Amino acid sequence: MPAITLRTAAVPALATAAALLLCSCSAGAGTDAGQGRNSTAAKSGRRLTTTLGTAKDSQGPAPEVPGARRGGTVTVANQADFPHLDPQKIYAGERYSTSLLWGRQLTQYQITDGRPRLVGDLATDTGTSSDGGRTWTYHLKDGIAWEDGKPVTAQQVKYGIERTFAPGFEIGPVYWPQWLTGSEDRTEAVKKYGGPKKDGDLKAIETPDDKTVVFHFPQPQSDVPYMAAQSSSSPVREDKDTGTGYDVKPFATGPYRIVEHKQNQSLSLERNPHWKPETDSIRHAYPDRFEFTFGKPALNTAQEVFNGQGTGATTLTTKDELPPELISTVERDPAKRQLAVSGSRGAYTSDLYIRNDWVTDPEVRKAIHYLFPREQARQVLGGRYAGDLATTLSSPAVVGWKKYDLYPVAPTGDIAKAKEHLARAKSKVTKLTYAYPTESPQDDQVAQVLVDAFGKAGIELVVKGLQPAAFYDMVFGADNPYDLFLSTNSVDWPTPSTLLPLSYESHLDAVSNPIHYGNPRVDRELARIAKIGDAQQKAEELISLEETVMKDVPVVPFLYKSVTQFRGKDIGGAAIHPIYGVPALADVYVKNS
Repeated sequence: MPAITLRTAAVPALATAAALLLCSCSAGAGTDAGQGRNSTAAKSGRRLTTTLGTAKDSQGPAPEVPGARRGGTVTVANQADFPHLDPQKIYAGERYSTSLLWGRQLTQYQITDGRPRLVGDLATDTGTSSDGGRTWTYHLKDGIAWEDGKPVTAQQVKYGIERTFAPGFEIGPVYWPQWLTGSEDRTEAVKKYGGPKKDGDLKAIETPDDKTVVFHFPQPQSDVPYMAAQSSSSPVREDKDTGTGYDVKPFATGPYRIVEHKQNQSLSLERNPHWKPETDSIRHAYPDRFEFTFGKPALNTAQEVFNGQGTGATTLTTKDELPPELISTVERDPAKRQLAVSGSRGAYTSDLYIRNDWVTDPEVRKAIHYLFPREQARQVLGGRYAGDLATTLSSPAVVGWKKYDLYPVAPTGDIAKAKEHLARAKSKVTKLTYAYPTESPQDDQVAQVLVDAFGKAGIELVVKGLQPAAFYDMVFGADNPYDLFLSTNSVDWPTPSTLLPLSYESHLDAVSNPIHYGNPRVDRELARIAKIGDAQQKAEELISLEETVMKDVPVVPFLYKSVTQFRGKDIGGAAIHPIYGVPALADVYVKNS
């Protein structure tokens, strides 16, 4: 479960007020007034999931943001720069969302009243399938141009996708290479096609004219419309493909273009004069400029924002969360509370992961489920800001999600129930190990909460704090020596197709399946479901299979993740994107420009 995707990542900072994974999904977005802190679908079982829009929905311009005005400069203050801007290398929700300012894809998510709808972006609609889901056809809209005024063509879309096969693009999504070649992994796919610079034309993608792209897949692929929204589906012009340089300053098709990028220092955007709002049902271009700054600690930036110092009034962040040190201040001060931007963290859940090949007895895993002190751990992480307590493997944002609770337990745990299951176990358990990244005092506090709870059931929990990089390498490696660890779990787009199949098949390696879960019945069902070409049927069957998986208690659900960030008093339109889990920059404006 790699730490670079929207699908799954280890918890990178339990210190944050709303512990942080990711590109791909949310169950209700907060507003720029800090609303929606407790509004996730988990509370009521409501399904706030993505719908597929029509060709009419795909037409521009995008619905206006109430009260928005043009002009001014927005400062985006993030502690760290983006590791990649090359669209075929981007693989995380915050980067997806930010890149919408300068990049466009075949499809994208249109947000209306906080609800996501997948519509055509470069394309006139979300695609047409035939041949049982093996063939997908897209037609490009008229009038879409690059930042130099030249038209975007089908061949450039094809070239961009062909790049995903090339060396250096292993860090991006693997779906196009795997799906287009029918391969189980990227290495196998690259043996069949090595990229446009090496093998030239990829026959699985046809471009019969400048406006038509046809994909031919060896197997049915029901989720192509969602994959077409990922950044890897962006067009690239071969004459502008500067290799590693493209990772610093990609060529624009969106409402803004990159003027200058000083890595780890700043990134400056100005309007793209060749972007036409009538072609775009997703984005706006309210500010004149965006100025990104990198390197300042999140606490310092948050204090400037809350106090209106310097550019604080027109500043927001897309990476950094509300520092724990400021939670009490924000709670006490209504004016500062209005500057909190809160909402669901996409389709992210946080779980306590169990190495199933070591903790083999399901009775012991059930005991761990009852021991886990969810509420105490959540309070350490920021209380309600951290998210809602979870009972399911997937989040309420996923298409087909349904609420269930196979093993009901009080938020504070149930020691007596845990002891009952330990008594039924085939072998006595007296010691378990727990690993965590030492990024903040909160990490240590969560570990201590777990030590105390397990001790009440007679289990010594040996904890090991690791440096973040070492933690990720260890728990997602074949030689992970620890029984338990907290991890963030998610999907690459808001359907269940990238959850169970890519994380719970027994043949997967330790990166994808770090808990070493294996159930032959689940394997057989996943193989059968993979052949289903209808997206809705596939989603429903995967969600149904999820309950079978959870009967084994391979993990302990913890949180439907929330995020709380901050924005200056003169920033309007800031709301958490219900897919990408960060403020949607394409909707923000300066109130007093």
